[in-house]
Amino acid sequence: MRFFGPFIALVFAASIASSIAEEHTHQGWECCAQKRDWLLRSSNARSLDDKADAGGATDHYARDRRIDIDHLKLDITPDFVARTLKVETLIRFSPIGDPLRTLELDAVDLEIDSIEATQEVDSFQMTSEDKLEITFAKAIPVGSETVVTIQHHCEPREGWYFRTEAMGYPTGDDHAWTQGEPERHRHWFPGYDYPNERFTTEVICRVPEGMTVLSNGRLLSSEKDNATGLVAHHWLQDKPHVNYLISVVAGHLEKLEDRHGELPLAFYTPPSEFEQAANSFRDTKSIIGFFEKEIGIDYPWDKYFSVCVSDFIAGGMENTSVTTLTTGTLFSAASENIHTSHRLDAHEVAHQWFGDLVTCQDWSQLWLNEGFATYYTHLYEQEKNGRDSMLYGLYRDAKGVLKSTDDKPITWRGYEDAWEQFDYRAYPKGAWVLHMLRSQLGDELFGDCIRTYLERHRGQVVVTRDLMEVIEELSGRSWERYFDQWVHHGGEPEFKVSYAWDQEKKKATVTVEQTQKISDRVMLFRLPLPVRLITEEGIHNFVADITQKKESFSWELPGKPTAVRIDPEYTVLADVDFKPANSLLHTQLELKDDMIGRLFAVQHLGGRKDADSIDKLKARLNGDEFYGVRIEAAQALEKTHSEQALDALLASRQQDDARVRQQVAFSIGKFFDERAYAALVDTVENEKNPDVVSAALSSIGKFSADRSEPILLAAMRRDSFRNRIAVEAISAAQVGREEAMAGPVLDYLRASESKFTARDFASVMNSLAVLVSDENAESRDDVRDFLTGYVKHPKESIGTGAMKALGTLGDKRSVSVLDTFLIDEDGESERAKAADAAIKIINGGQPQAPEIGDLRKELMELQKKVRELETKQE
Repeated sequence: MRFFGPFIALVFAASIASSIAEEHTHQGWECCAQKRDWLLRSSNARSLDDKADAGGATDHYARDRRIDIDHLKLDITPDFVARTLKVETLIRFSPIGDPLRTLELDAVDLEIDSIEATQEVDSFQMTSEDKLEITFAKAIPVGSETVVTIQHHCEPREGWYFRTEAMGYPTGDDHAWTQGEPERHRHWFPGYDYPNERFTTEVICRVPEGMTVLSNGRLLSSEKDNATGLVAHHWLQDKPHVNYLISVVAGHLEKLEDRHGELPLAFYTPPSEFEQAANSFRDTKSIIGFFEKEIGIDYPWDKYFSVCVSDFIAGGMENTSVTTLTTGTLFSAASENIHTSHRLDAHEVAHQWFGDLVTCQDWSQLWLNEGFATYYTHLYEQEKNGRDSMLYGLYRDAKGVLKSTDDKPITWRGYEDAWEQFDYRAYPKGAWVLHMLRSQLGDELFGDCIRTYLERHRGQVVVTRDLMEVIEELSGRSWERYFDQWVHHGGEPEFKVSYAWDQEKKKATVTVEQTQKISDRVMLFRLPLPVRLITEEGIHNFVADITQKKESFSWELPGKPTAVRIDPEYTVLADVDFKPANSLLHTQLELKDDMIGRLFAVQHLGGRKDADSIDKLKARLNGDEFYGVRIEAAQALEKTHSEQALDALLASRQQDDARVRQQVAFSIGKFFDERAYAALVDTVENEKNPDVVSAALSSIGKFSADRSEPILLAAMRRDSFRNRIAVEAISAAQVGREEAMAGPVLDYLRASESKFTARDFASVMNSLAVLVSDENAESRDDVRDFLTGYVKHPKESIGTGAMKALGTLGDKRSVSVLDTFLIDEDGESERAKAADAAIKIINGGQPQAPEIGDLRKELMELQKKVRELETKQE
């Protein structure tokens, strides 16, 4: 999952998306990171500080399976007006190991109406541990098949999400969607909500005529009930999968269709989003074809549908045969090549094998889902755009991994909430573990290993050892240390490298020292480190077998090297500190077939203020054949930050590649200079690409208000896809704290809410609050009233965004409004948490007064007792 996952991931998603918009869908893992952050906030998981106070988390291992579930059937009737569900859940199971007297199912806030079973039921109850306990009159023997049917209803806070016109979504777009990973389906139906159990599933969803229902597997029927007027759409997934992969999307949707051989393909969006659908669907067919060839196993499910839903919590979710995607992946042609969906698309398609066909046994093994999906996305990138594009993706992933100070292993069991696993370790580091394996095994043997791993464990849950055993069997080599240091321990190697040439002996010496801090979590690494020495006579490749903390390697050569490349094919995840001499660096900068070498050479030149270095960077920025090197050259000139560096950037604004043009605008904006200001204004007024315009706008706010205000106001009123330009203009005004813009911004927001995404509207509300954060600001009262009017907005992200903005505003008169949310749902709702955070900001970091807190607790207790009495009366 991207989503992202998610990986998600969060991790770098916001910063990457703001600086290089193309990375909005890069691999999908940062999107999943957004999902991870969102669900950590919305769940009952404690903060890391809370866990530290509690003495740390308990190690998590796979759950015991007391039953073997054969089949799950859900019959769902959603109420789009009340935003509630009526559900019948049927579970067919057999006890494992011991006779079963009490069946325990995961269930949160479900109202149980009745329970029937093929065995006599003695009693049932919902427990305080979020379980539904069903006690049978007699213990069910091991292996004896039993069917239990549960009638229940709920108003789900998680797992099932409505998006309706009454909530502020466009007319005609009403729909609902589910999100199960990691353990969220328990909020709308009772079941075994953990990944180490696979079973077939069936979904019947009853919706008004004209609505579409999508679910896993194949559609058996769509029949209208004349008594209710509802149409029952009946889906069957007859291939076992795990609970979190169940999906239901229901509502008004439009579709594009295609086929890959006999495999049905489709792409759905809400009607208001359909115009851009084709942009994001165009790679799906070729992605599936490539993966079938690369993996060696045909696509394993009955169809592949993708459906975009409003305000999804991440980039995508790889439900078997029907992926859920954010509408944020949709893009207009005006962005040129800055935006793309093919990476997110490839990530989710790869999951149909890795994560769906085989699934991690528990959340410590998540990398077997996300690392594979991330790496195979890189492989598709190579197929689509060439090897340099794949290496550049790995480079960007490595930058994020190596910046982390976290030394937890990939297979860490000390998490409190499963979403803590959806970070860089599962996604980019997991991908790098596979890339290094492929580099050492070779493409053919690696492919044989992965195909055998999938064939052997098809339809099963897996752990890391399952993969390692296949690799050991087919390669004849021991891989225990490899998995121990990269997967079961944390950290990455840090190499300090030096080079020397002995002219008399015609010998080159490379010394490598491991400088990472060794601990119980981080090992001294052993690995093959490729070294390439280039002389006038040719290219000489060697391998330094790293086994010690510090060691030297020498090789005889026919002549003095003109370039020294450490890890030239980019096959080792390591932080390499190597500073070649200028002559070596300049040769490296010209290596035509070594994009990574040129990229690192450009980085080394960044910050050097001599004319020669600046000229070489300018030449790369305008002449390198790969866009990623040109982007790095712009960033290197930005880092140099001299008048000559600005001259080079100003002379490089005319770029055919929009991604480079955008970066040049960002880099120019880092200079506080009259020439920079003029170039930024020119870009805003004459550039057609809205993403490049936004890049230029992001820095205009730091210049004097009398000049920047009319530029920003004009940009704010300029039409663009997703209102991207307006968002950046308002954000830029915030940078300069231009109070005079508060009135026009307020008027614009009052009239234009529908033009923004929910998250963007929350963001611009906060920018508006910054503009009037001074206590004497003229529009302060009007802004406070405006924000207060949104705290109850049906879109939660807008409601919580308004509360955050009130905290930014810092007006103590807002506390009374915010305080009313602290008694909501025992203070555990997302809005209650946002209100509490805002109050602390207004109070200078202090919580609400103790007496108010005591009163709140009394009110909460009273509400709880009232609910208990109401339950007893029912």
